[in-house]
Amino acid sequence: MSEAPGPNEMRDPAVRREIQRAAIWLGMAGAIILLALLVQPILLIVAGMVFAAILDGGTRLLGRVLPIARGWRLAIILLSMVVFAVWMVSFAGSQIAAQAAELQRLLLDQGNAILAWGRSHGFDELNIDPQQAISYVAGSVGRVTAAVGILLGGITNLVMIFVLGLFFAMEPRLYERGFAWLLPISERAHFYDVSRAVGATMRRLMAGRLLGMLVEGVATWLLLAAYDIPLAALLGLITGLLVFIPNIGAILSGVLMVLVGLSVGPEGGLYALIVYFVVQTVDGYVIVPMVAKRTVDLAPALVLGAQLLFGALFGILGLALADPIVAAIKVALEKNAARGARAEVASHAAQATETKMGRSGAARRIATRLSRDASGD
Repeated sequence: MSEAPGPNEMRDPAVRREIQRAAIWLGMAGAIILLALLVQPILLIVAGMVFAAILDGGTRLLGRVLPIARGWRLAIILLSMVVFAVWMVSFAGSQIAAQAAELQRLLLDQGNAILAWGRSHGFDELNIDPQQAISYVAGSVGRVTAAVGILLGGITNLVMIFVLGLFFAMEPRLYERGFAWLLPISERAHFYDVSRAVGATMRRLMAGRLLGMLVEGVATWLLLAAYDIPLAALLGLITGLLVFIPNIGAILSGVLMVLVGLSVGPEGGLYALIVYFVVQTVDGYVIVPMVAKRTVDLAPALVLGAQLLFGALFGILGLALADPIVAAIKVALEKNAARGARAEVASHAAQATETKMGRSGAARRIATRLSRDASGD
């Protein structure tokens, strides 16, 4: 007489099913905890991929005019970056450092002037020390960006981003095939499709971003210098760097320009405001639409919401990477949606074919029966 397995035996289908469910939930919880603990290195890897997209895009662009091996083109791009960095440090470094110290002094002076104006117009409770306010804001930002604070204070993570980006750009197919190996064979073709689409979008997005940084930085510098606004070179550099962070970066650069312009006088502040709107108009109506036509079109509210969310969760690095991450996610979702639509169309076509074949078979059977009946008559 055979006995049925008890509820504590692994042979029981109910026990196995419950264990599988528990394992799935525990695995999801563990993945979330692991993601929270490893958020900094994950963001550094993503930053390395973004930097690799810049290198890869420059290498491909150079290949259109210089048909040499990919390694040599990549070396030329890297050498150009090194030469530019050396030039920045050797020729512009001392001037920019002096202007940075002057910028802090000007901001404090303008803060005191604004507070004095407020007190003269009835706001007597404005007893804020600008120096303490700056220190408080810096401390708050430090607490918010604790997950990636070491990136701002040290050179190690910057080197890691550079090295990761260099490795990714040298052998992109190697890492693509290695990740695809972890997936089922049936999913690899779709992964390659998504990976290449995301890579193309990222290259174009970064190319547009670099173009915007160059145009806004140089235009701001020349226009401010034409009116003898102080710290024009530093403001141009800051504006160009902040372009990498859409929306929020533009606001910060505009505030800095107006405050420095006010140090010259009301006319200087008004001129700086006009420069800000002119540069942002050119970027918003010329550069951004041109880039959006060749990349994924992201809604401004979506980008701003992602920046606020990523900035609150992951700090400055998350804020800077919000746009590329959202673009990559949107491209992947579009590819998945297109894949599902193709599968649905194929399923409907197969069903229509089976229905047609079934009707044809039924018609043939009816014709055969009628023929037999006619032969019997």
